[in-house]
Formats: sequence, structure tokens, C-alpha cells
Amino acid sequence: MTASDPYPPAPTVRTAAARRGTARRALLAGSVGNLVEWYEFGAYGCLATVIAANFFTPGASGTGGAEALVATYASFALAFFFRPVGALLFGRLGDRLGRRPTLIAVVGLMTLATVMIGLLPTRETIGAAAPWLLTLLRALQGLSAGGEFGGAVSLMTEYAPVGRRGLYGAWQSFTVALGLLTGAGTAASLAAALPAEALHAWGWRIPFLLALPLGAVALWLRTAVEEPPAAPPAAGAGTPAGAAELARAVVLGIGRIMGWSAAGYTFLVVLPSYLQATLGASLREALLAAALANAGFAASILPAGALSDRIGRRPVMLCGALGVVLLALPLLHVLQSPDASPWARGGSVLLAGALVGLLAGPGPAMLAEMFPRRVRCTGLGLAYALANAVFSGCAGLVITALIAGTGDTAVPAYYAAGACALSCPALLSLRGRDHREPLR
Repeated sequence: MTASDPYPPAPTVRTAAARRGTARRALLAGSVGNLVEWYEFGAYGCLATVIAANFFTPGASGTGGAEALVATYASFALAFFFRPVGALLFGRLGDRLGRRPTLIAVVGLMTLATVMIGLLPTRETIGAAAPWLLTLLRALQGLSAGGEFGGAVSLMTEYAPVGRRGLYGAWQSFTVALGLLTGAGTAASLAAALPAEALHAWGWRIPFLLALPLGAVALWLRTAVEEPPAAPPAAGAGTPAGAAELARAVVLGIGRIMGWSAAGYTFLVVLPSYLQATLGASLREALLAAALANAGFAASILPAGALSDRIGRRPVMLCGALGVVLLALPLLHVLQSPDASPWARGGSVLLAGALVGLLAGPGPAMLAEMFPRRVRCTGLGLAYALANAVFSGCAGLVITALIAGTGDTAVPAYYAAGACALSCPALLSLRGRDHREPLR
């Protein structure tokens, strides 16, 4: 192993049991950081109206509640626009120094920034500095999140047994779902257990402070993981990745996952605030809907990843994208209908989440298969971060602003369906046997 080649050589002899044990440890270490990251994003999204009241309250300029919510989502979006910077920075470190040290650094930074949000004084206490400090911490979270995906997916897919790369990569998305579900569930539990005054005064801090023990566990697991062995020379031969080739692959990757990014944030994160601000739902009802949507998302991810190992990434992801195109508006109409039963509304958000899971299950492995190892962290991290910056980070801001400007309450359905429709041609470019080929 040299300075230019941070990865240990592939072992010549190793028992099957030892390989399985190492792969499982890598899977756990790679996925647990995603849970911490997305737990915080889920909690922030579900508590957006509470955060708006504490940090973006109306001031002398006459800013109203809707504008405060837009400002909250602008801070939310800012974190996503720092993700490509983090993907490039930590991706290069991951490709040059190794997956393990990079993954330790990003989960440490995410944990620190999240806990600091839980300790941050509100606008009532320190004035106009409060939203700026919150925005700074969101930027730090964006940097760490940008490096998380590329390193974690590279680690998990490089250790995946033959024929199970889709399932192993799906664990990244599954822990994202668990994180969002845990964040939404924590917020919903606090809303149910605390009076509204207590939730707004101090209860909102609890989900962010809980990131400390979660992050400590993630750090412990990642310090014990082994670096993936280098691929045999034949598997990596003939795969140069110049700047132009890398850029083309990144753009194609963005096209393939833009529907996943847009629909995922529309249905899983923006939903609570939309139901409250637009449809007049209570905080508890909105958080329950978010929990159900994330439950549907979580339930479909691993089966979708495993199915893509059998029939390919293309048919599974196309099914999810076309499902969103066809069903987004009808499902939203169910939520808007005063005559719809609670069971119908619950079923609609469950189905919406499940459709996103069909995209998220095969997605990580699909991206890993697009890039050779020496630029894999950087390439797939950039594709994912840029798609999320544009189509996820802006989802709440764009949807809230368009509803306020047009009065059309169907904007979320148009947004998700439109992005999935644009993603379909890129998904059609997937080759039928990519999932059976070895990683480059």
C-alpha cells in the first residue's frame, strides 16, 4: 500500500465466513451514519413551523408567517447547496486517503453541528444573530452530508457479495428512511406528549440533542471498520476517468435520480408543513402523515434493491418514476378531500412513500456502477449531492412560494410528477446487464 494507493491488496485466501463478517461490519458502519444524518433532516423538516417561529419570526419589516416559513426552507435549502462542496472535498479525500477516515470525519462533523442547533439561542434571546447562526450550522451539516453518501455507498457496494450489490446499496436508502422515520416519529411523539407552548419553548431542542448518543455510536462503529481491499487488476483495467468523462457521468447520474430527489422530499419531508400551512391540518395530524409516508418508504426499499439484483435496476426504478407521474395528483386529491376517510388518507401517503422507495432501493448501487473505483466517492457523491441540492433542497422553498403566489394547492403533485417525468429518459439509458457486471 502506497500513498497514492490507500487500499490494501485483496487477500489471497480468506474463509467465506470471514468475508461475510467483514461485509456485514462494513454494511453497518456505512449505513449508521446515514441514519444520524437523515434523522436530523427529518426532525428539521417536521418541525419547520416551530423553527420558523423561534428563528424567523415576523419583525419590524412586517414579515408574515408564510414568509417566515419560506425563510426556514431557505435555510434548509442552503444546507443542500453546500452538499456538492462537501461531496467534492470529502469525495477526493475518500478516493485518495480511503473510505474509513473520511466516513469518521463526516459523521463527527454532522453530530457536532446537529447538537449545536439544539443548544442555539433563539431570536427572542439574541436577536437577528439567531437565524444567521442557524444558517451557519446548516451549512456545516451540508458539508458533512455531501461527503457521507459517496463514502458510505462506495464502502457498502465494494464489500457487497456477488449478485447482492443492489441489496447492500439499498441499506443506505433504508437507513435514510429509518432516520427520517425516527426524526418524524420523535417530533410526533413530542407534539403528542407536550403542550404546544412547551414544544415551541424548549421541546423542539430534544430531537437535535439526541443526535449526540447516536453520533457516538456511529463513530465507534466506523473506527472499527476495515478499508475495502483493492479490486484485482483485471477488474479495474481499461477504465480511465478523465474530467470530461467524469462530468458526463455525473450529469447522467443527476438525470437518473432527479425524480427520486424531488418526489422523496415532497412526500417525506415537505408534507407536514404543507398539510399545516395549506390544508389547515394540526401539527399532530401532519406529523402522523409524515410518519406513515416514511413507513411506506422504508417498507419498499430493501425489496426494491433485492429485486433489482434479479431483474435489473432499470425496470424497478422506471416503475417507481412512472408511478409518481401517474399517481401524484390523485393521491394529493385524496388528502385534500374533506370526504376522504382517515384510512384512505393514510393509505395514500403510505403508497406515495412506497413509490419513492422503488427509486431509492436500486439507486445507490446504480450510481456506484457508473464510476470506476478511483473516482467513485467523488463521482457518485457529486451526482447525488447536486441532484439533492436542486430538486430536494429547493422543494420546500419552491412549493411554499408557488402555492403562496398562485394559490394552487396541487403544486406538490406537479413538482414531484414533473421531475419524475424528466428522469424517465435517463433511466431508459440504463443497460440491462449493468447489475451483473463487476464494479470497475
